[in-house]
Amino acid sequence: MPSKIEKKQAAAKLRKPPRDFSYTQNRELSWLRFDNRVLDEAFDETVPLFERLKFVSIFESNLDEFLMVRVGGLSDLAELKKQPVDNKSNMTASEQVDAVMAEMPGLLTRWESIFKSIEGKLDTLGVHRAHIDSLTPEERTFVTRYFQAYVSPVISPLVIDPRHPFPNLRNGALYLACGLDGATDEESLLGLIEIPASMNRVVEIPSPTGTYSYILLEDVILACLDSCFGSYKPLDRALIRVTRNADIDPDGEGIEEEEDYRQHMKRILKKRLRLQPVVLAVSGSLEKATLKTIRKALELSRRSVFTCDIPLNLGYVFGIEGKIPEHLRNELLFTPFKPQPNPTIDMTRSIREQVLQHDKLLFYPYEAMNPFLDLVHEAAYDPECISLRITLYRVAKQSRLCESLIDAAENGKEVTVLMELRARFDEQNNIEWAERLEEAGCTVIYGSEGFKCHSKICQLTYREGMALTRLTLLGTGNFNEKTAKLYSDFMLMTAHPGIGEDANLFFRNLSLGNLRGDYRFLGVAPVGLKPLIMRGLDREIQRALAGEPARVFFKLNSLTDREVIDKIAEASCAGVRVDMIIRGISCLKPGVPGKTENVHVRSIVGRFLEHARVYAFGVDSDMIYLSSADMMTRNTEHRVEIAFPVLDPTCRALVHEYMGMQLRDNVKARSLTSDGTWVPVKRAEGEKPFNSQEALLERAYRNAEAAPEPVIEAKPAPEPEPQPVAPKVQEVQATVIEPEPAPAPQPEPQVTKPVSETSARRDKPAGKTKAIERHRPGRVRIGLGLIGLGLKTLITGKTK
Repeated sequence: MPSKIEKKQAAAKLRKPPRDFSYTQNRELSWLRFDNRVLDEAFDETVPLFERLKFVSIFESNLDEFLMVRVGGLSDLAELKKQPVDNKSNMTASEQVDAVMAEMPGLLTRWESIFKSIEGKLDTLGVHRAHIDSLTPEERTFVTRYFQAYVSPVISPLVIDPRHPFPNLRNGALYLACGLDGATDEESLLGLIEIPASMNRVVEIPSPTGTYSYILLEDVILACLDSCFGSYKPLDRALIRVTRNADIDPDGEGIEEEEDYRQHMKRILKKRLRLQPVVLAVSGSLEKATLKTIRKALELSRRSVFTCDIPLNLGYVFGIEGKIPEHLRNELLFTPFKPQPNPTIDMTRSIREQVLQHDKLLFYPYEAMNPFLDLVHEAAYDPECISLRITLYRVAKQSRLCESLIDAAENGKEVTVLMELRARFDEQNNIEWAERLEEAGCTVIYGSEGFKCHSKICQLTYREGMALTRLTLLGTGNFNEKTAKLYSDFMLMTAHPGIGEDANLFFRNLSLGNLRGDYRFLGVAPVGLKPLIMRGLDREIQRALAGEPARVFFKLNSLTDREVIDKIAEASCAGVRVDMIIRGISCLKPGVPGKTENVHVRSIVGRFLEHARVYAFGVDSDMIYLSSADMMTRNTEHRVEIAFPVLDPTCRALVHEYMGMQLRDNVKARSLTSDGTWVPVKRAEGEKPFNSQEALLERAYRNAEAAPEPVIEAKPAPEPEPQPVAPKVQEVQATVIEPEPAPAPQPEPQVTKPVSETSARRDKPAGKTKAIERHRPGRVRIGLGLIGLGLKTLITGKTK
């Protein structure tokens, strides 16, 4: 007779059908395959040689973060008696760690081999890294003198024996380790020297004209190691680096009484340096006894020790780019590119006036970020601007944007900044900017506990007489001047009244900690974003079931949300064509018969980081949304994210043209197979190579030369396209995904009232936007008997 527990388990199985894992794969293994795709660029001989070396460094940097965050977190879960199970692969945390560790040796061998190959080719061209075992007499003399003059006074060699506790090795820091042979009977002596992070790691060596030679700081110390430990003689030597768990939850650590959030985050950052080690990397040769001493002190298993024969932490590669001799630069580097002016914007005129006349869409890095930066700077000194509100997630260390916010506050504007201090690995920079902004008079808030604010939104409010106008700026990527030159992202600049009302409500809710606001045009996570996606998919499913053409397009960084994956599979089964461009993780496997055979997934890894998120529904893409959010559960349910519609015909044409060009890529694009691996896109017979990023670069130059054209029309591609061609979106009526009807009247009617007006107007030419906004004061015009309401409007910014 079954026990009570067995009965409950059987009942649970009846209530909830088992998951179908036939078309899904593990997130961590999918990520490793993505990073292997990055490494593919280092093997691509069509990429300039030094750029290939940079991809080797990016691969390592990606892997470091993966080990710190993902494997670190899984390792903690693996210690639990009852481990959670992954809902895409049915694997426990320990099984996932085992699977990751099994993949690592092959990846690292590939990484090491291509580094050596590229460095060898650079050496023949005159870019030479000196090795201590092959120094010429002149080089050795230089290295010895450099060590004695600059390095020896800075380093602090440590001798560790069984009676002294093993020191804390900081996360990511480089150490030189060696076994020592002393004059006494001491056993298990270990020598450690931390490579000083305060010194330049790349040391230039005198070399013939037209060449560049350098040696790494750790190799300078290695070359002079015999003089570092006094009477102790080094027996072996290697560079070591500990990667520690960095998956720490700031909100789960508890804020001490009378401690502000900035102080709390500073304490968290210090704790991260001392968390449990995940892996130990070793470059060089250590005796078994020496390595065992270190490994045991760190409490690591043998499989968590990775050995190689190349430098650890290849971040120095980016520092030597500027040292490459001039005559080699064209051969070794990409052709320099400068972000071009947006041809629809006249930088000699007021940006504000131009946005009021017509929505503007910026496309980084092909177009410059200057219109956005100039608009904010202009607002800081505009007497009609009364407030600036913005969310900041990752900010440049030297930020013109933040300086403009400071200027605005000092000029008497109301400046509200939501600074997300929990942006992983950017916490310290954000803390410093938050302090500067607050000192200048900005109101700085930090978001809701447990929900990172990942949205990219800025709103500028102006008062013209008794009227209020709003410009709303929404992006798929950070308001960051540095990454805007490296990441492919969109920014919409709009005066659309309905979007402005939603944005105003968003900031009001944010300041009150309300994450459950109702919005007409915006899809806002953690409550409203996923339903928006589901309704868009459901609409296409219904069309397909009715025998009508149906199509969905997604461009994402990652796809891991199980509910969204299952809905996409449902759409595929209904006959909806689903085209996706996913740069990184895809837990959905396309092409599985009877499940996802109508799903097509591609990835593009190239010169620029593909970062924009696009959701489009319909064969004519009558619904196009841009967003800051990937389809990951952390984004759809555990962050504050925004998806925003593209309603202006010209802006829609630009997005559609971009989608078509990316789908046409047959050089950098890879297709995802039904077994979860990436393969090169096959070209049809006679089909010419097409690199979408290079084509977009060329288009940016052409458009800049053609300026000052008022609009950019989407032009048909000159070559026949193997993938669906973007239609002329100007001929398609733009629509938005309607929110689900509320069960009761909305508590704040001022949010919905302007929507009924603007929804009827949104099909009018974009040039009418300014007129619409300027005539809206009729709704808030103050009669002699409504003075109180008028004052409330001026103070609160409400239009009712």
